[in-house]
Amino acid sequence: MKGMGNMGNMMKQMQKMQKKMMQAQEELHEMTFEASVGGGMVTVTANGKKEITDVQIKEEVVDPDDIEMLQDLIITATNEVLNQVDEKTNAVMGQFTKGLNMPGMF
Repeated sequence: MKGMGNMGNMMKQMQKMQKKMMQAQEELHEMTFEASVGGGMVTVTANGKKEITDVQIKEEVVDPDDIEMLQDLIITATNEVLNQVDEKTNAVMGQFTKGLNMPGMF
């Protein structure tokens, strides 16, 4: 029966870790990320949920004869800001899965 006490302690530790993970995830979701490209011509803002919350485009970059450049700048800024969210998520949430060797976790 000695093993039952260890199991209870492990369950308490797991619950504590789960609570910390949920808190960390909530904090991530509230963070704001921003990427700017083209010398600040296009800026994309996202939250930690990977939702684009704002796109700023400087008037000078809007050229009706070169829409493709503007599209490329928007795509590049969007991909950059989403990469920032991924990197921060992996850094924050990775602390909980370190050493667990659980495929598919963050």
